[in-house]
Amino acid sequence: MPTISVDKAALFESLGQEYTTEEFDDLCFEFGIELDEDTSNSDRPVINGNQEPAQLKIEIPANRYDMLCFEGISLMLNIFRGKTSSPNYRLVAPPDGELQTLTAHEPTSRIRPYVSGAILRNVMFTQERYESFIALQDKLHQNLARQRTLVAIGTHDLDSIQGPFTYEALPPEKIEFVPLNQTKQMNGIELMKFYEKDKHLSRYLHIIRDSPVYPVIFDANRVVCSMPPIINGDHSKISATTRNVFIDITATDKTKAEIVINILVAMFSQYTQEPFAIEPISIISKHNHESRQVPDLTPRETQAEVSYINDCCGLSLSAEEICKLLKRMSYTAQPSQASSNLLDIQIPPTRADVLHQCDIMEDLAIAYGFNRLPRSFPSKSGTVAQPLMINKLSDIVRLEAAMAGWSEVMPLILCSHDENFSWLNRKDDGKTAVKLANPKTAEYQVVRTSLLPGLLKTVRENKHHSVPIKIFEVSDVAFKDTSLERKSRNERHFAAAWYGKSSGFEVVHGLMDRVMLMLKSAFITSEEELEGQGVEDSTYWIEEVDDPTFFPGHAASVHLQIGGKEKVIGVFGILHPTVLDHFELRYARHLLPRFRPFVALIH
Repeated sequence: MPTISVDKAALFESLGQEYTTEEFDDLCFEFGIELDEDTSNSDRPVINGNQEPAQLKIEIPANRYDMLCFEGISLMLNIFRGKTSSPNYRLVAPPDGELQTLTAHEPTSRIRPYVSGAILRNVMFTQERYESFIALQDKLHQNLARQRTLVAIGTHDLDSIQGPFTYEALPPEKIEFVPLNQTKQMNGIELMKFYEKDKHLSRYLHIIRDSPVYPVIFDANRVVCSMPPIINGDHSKISATTRNVFIDITATDKTKAEIVINILVAMFSQYTQEPFAIEPISIISKHNHESRQVPDLTPRETQAEVSYINDCCGLSLSAEEICKLLKRMSYTAQPSQASSNLLDIQIPPTRADVLHQCDIMEDLAIAYGFNRLPRSFPSKSGTVAQPLMINKLSDIVRLEAAMAGWSEVMPLILCSHDENFSWLNRKDDGKTAVKLANPKTAEYQVVRTSLLPGLLKTVRENKHHSVPIKIFEVSDVAFKDTSLERKSRNERHFAAAWYGKSSGFEVVHGLMDRVMLMLKSAFITSEEELEGQGVEDSTYWIEEVDDPTFFPGHAASVHLQIGGKEKVIGVFGILHPTVLDHFELRYARHLLPRFRPFVALIH
């Protein structure tokens, strides 16, 4: 979790109260943050002949991006203590009524496709506020923006540049400007070489270095404002005397971009001449249909159940009492007109971490006081102590396979596209496998649709062990399913592989029979005195099947019938020679007898 250092005297002045270290530690605990250190009694560095002021080092939860600066901490603590109300963020048009525009050109889709921004007009910076503004950008870059790979922030003195602005992607040799705090003009290639050994900026160069085009933002006079995500131009740099700030956001993730701009303007709009007033800008991006006015500071509306909140916290609060407590956490809430068990809640634009009513329940518990929550053990429990049926069934299958002498393996759920399809002699119809949008390696491209690749790779890596090798896995596979909200579904599968000098048909068939017997399903056979008795008319049998993964004439499907309904639940057989070749499981005949992997799959 990030740790934020704030000036102790300034924070207590903002809170309107002096605290001892113990008292402030208690306040932090009540709010759900943690005081890590108070440097009042420590040796502090001397800067320009003056000792550094006492600092409070506060540990912030990883999801609270709105508290990554002095302004956010003081504002949230004051709202929690009832000293101030939740801010009303407003979008205010410029004096001339014409919004500044930022036009995105189509080539930007090749490198950083999304852009956003805003203007803070008539900001009253002091040196401390200015330094906090810069520090918040750095914190957002390191945390939410993932080292600038997802989002990059640029801030400019609006009085030194002129709109309308354009966001373009050009070859690096065609981008020329004076970088921030430099005096020499450079093009994109020279800039990359210049900052190769810079301790701060060198870590970001790889993001765009190998791209044929670099992103760049120009003003109306073709003055370079910034080359994201590397550096701003020196021409438009801001300082503590800047009054009007133009903020640009470029991103590969639109959601993260909107979160970043909302937090940035919300925290520092309190210093504008008209507090919490933000000037929007107009984004023109016709090529990807992202034209819009930004930022969008409209509170998100949701609902929460009174009974859910009370049950989780062990309370019996009325809807009105819950609404009053949620106000301490910066929510706007009121009892719903639709139902007495519902609350209509407005989530502030700075709280992107609130995704479900469980998040609202947690904030209610903080507002009520964790130490005041009723304690009851073991007469009450928040969960039912029993496994999910699918997990219980999986454990039964695992236990039976293990007791039969088979070893469980747990390969990775990701595999390459070839391993999942062509190496198994299967075709990809484009509607089966969940694919990674931007895989880092060819080894991890899709979510497996079969347990077979993992088993065969496990055998391949353990061929030096004595044979036979008998392994199994009980785990999930994934399939595309456009009828579901997440467009995919998980299925729990069971698979086993036998690798030895003989066919091992009777070994694998015996494992399948044992598992089905423990699942109370009887095998149907034409041989006398071998009929079994299943539960609820549960029977199974095998039929020859033509499956390209297996050797022709050496594969069978497993059919299950329950309550008169028949379903194919699996397949087993001897693997096809081409599958063996792909997974390097065939041996030269003059060295050893050919090993015969025999695979049983029960879905």
